[in-house]
Amino acid sequence: PANAIVDAGFLELVRYGVRDAHDPLIQDSLRVVDAVLKVDTPFGPCWRRYNHDGYGQRDDGSSYQGWGVGRAWPLLTGERGHYELVAGRNPEPYLSALEKFSGGIGLIPEQIWDAPDLPSQHFLFGRKTGAAVPLLWAHAEYVKLRRSAADGKSCDLIEAVYDRYVRGHAQRHPMEVWKLNRKVPAIEIGTRLRIQADSPFLLHWTTDEWLHSTDTRSTATGVDIAFVDLPLVDPKTTIRFTFLWLDENRWEGKDYNVELQARAREDERSVPKESAFAHNALPT
Repeated sequence: PANAIVDAGFLELVRYGVRDAHDPLIQDSLRVVDAVLKVDTPFGPCWRRYNHDGYGQRDDGSSYQGWGVGRAWPLLTGERGHYELVAGRNPEPYLSALEKFSGGIGLIPEQIWDAPDLPSQHFLFGRKTGAAVPLLWAHAEYVKLRRSAADGKSCDLIEAVYDRYVRGHAQRHPMEVWKLNRKVPAIEIGTRLRIQADSPFLLHWTTDEWLHSTDTRSTATGVDIAFVDLPLVDPKTTIRFTFLWLDENRWEGKDYNVELQARAREDERSVPKESAFAHNALPT
């Protein structure tokens, strides 16, 4: 299932300025990524794309033919280097590893052999496999990381985004998104709740077990998404709601609910090993 797949795609959120590099969710997620995907080679660290990856050289060294074993990608070493730079650490070990993973005239491979040497197939631990050489994407990552290291900041960081989501984080409330295919059972006190659907709706909702109720028309976005943002409510409240689908003039015929719960302490925030990134919605 999708929630059992671990990958490091969430690092793009740091790279472009959507998340702080020191966000506990990011740091917890990296611990999972390193436990599941990291390979320490004599030349430096490298990472596999995701667990259960089937694109790569098979264990006996034979080539990918419809199935195989996903090996470590030097490209991802460059990606991690960008994260380390944004986090205030030295990216040089990652640049050095990329250089050492290369072969011949400095061509960076798509994948490296991440198992013990296999002389019969001419595969050496930390050296290229039979996958693409060079991988231009990996070379581009190296060039961008080298430039970023020289500048002392990520060349991909979007300042306006960083200002909104990182520098201004303390002035905004976090938000959680509830959807029919993602029915959030509870939110922390202080979190704004967004109810989202694929078509216009009227949200019929209550916070006092239907003694009183409110009808709120959804806001359109122009991209087939409609939403209602519910105001923050008192602790120990359960928000109950249902939908009137406006295009069909049809009631959902079922109530949903979201409970408010106490905010977790920072030391309780962790990511399950089967999940590479806790999907809490971003602040707005």
